[in-house]
Amino acid sequence: MALLTPLPELAAADLLVAYGLVLDHIEPLTLGSVNSNFRLRTRDGAVFFARIYEEQGERGAELEIALLDALLQAGLPVARALSQSNGQRVLIYQGKPFVVFPWVAGTITCQRLVNRARANAIGQALARLHLATPTLPVLGAGRFGIPQVFERLDLALTQGGRAWLPVVDEIRTKLRYYEALRDPALPKGVIHGDLFRDNVLWDGDQLAVLLDFESASTGVFMYDLMVTLLAWCYGEQLDLELAQAMVGGYQSVRAITPAERVGALAEGAIACLRFATTRITDFALRVRPGETPGRDYRRFLGRLRELEAGALGVVLG
Repeated sequence: MALLTPLPELAAADLLVAYGLVLDHIEPLTLGSVNSNFRLRTRDGAVFFARIYEEQGERGAELEIALLDALLQAGLPVARALSQSNGQRVLIYQGKPFVVFPWVAGTITCQRLVNRARANAIGQALARLHLATPTLPVLGAGRFGIPQVFERLDLALTQGGRAWLPVVDEIRTKLRYYEALRDPALPKGVIHGDLFRDNVLWDGDQLAVLLDFESASTGVFMYDLMVTLLAWCYGEQLDLELAQAMVGGYQSVRAITPAERVGALAEGAIACLRFATTRITDFALRVRPGETPGRDYRRFLGRLRELEAGALGVVLG
């Protein structure tokens, strides 16, 4: 994905002065769909990760930093934002928050290398995050709730035209259906909301760091588990062994309640519809005519069909 906000070398060097760093080289990164990200190397050879927040304001960036600090205190493997000489950690560049993190060595696993051990470890880490809720900052409902998904569907029609009407109508209809099925009493707390494979780094087979808490919010724990399961345990179809390993890891830390098992289909369906929608607005509508989007919304509609066919019955019992 192209950067939304370019960061010239001279501008980056000026920003790093506040952190007591001297820039040697800056490299734009193409990972992610929302923010502008960069790899920085300083004159002494140290490496850092920098982010320009494209959709969150200064308050949102500061809240994510506070969340990361609290997660570290709770023993979760996350990165801590660098402090400037005045103690602040957010700068403003072209009206947008700019934050620097240490560069954490590690690799992103491809789908082919996701195994039962890694799926189990991710399940455990997610459960630990959920259980840490009482010690974490109070978060809002987030930017990707059902009302916001409906707004994005309207945007898809505005930007893409009537050609998108059939798929938008399908998503709208299913979203209303599963919203009505949701159990409002399901356990809630702090959720990651976007724990895909590119938001986890590995040191060999050891989980090194959880990344990108920009979508963190107060939400339903089962929704978060379904997002993660559908991200890690799906190749051409749902891998039931990986899904069972992830759920087993989660349950070894936090027990899944009977009500959560019943509500898993609705939460999983809403997750599929949310990501199908953002794949349309963030990818399909941004490519030039004739180009293939980097991420295909139809894969999440395929996941939904598997859930509706009963795949979760095998995983959750």
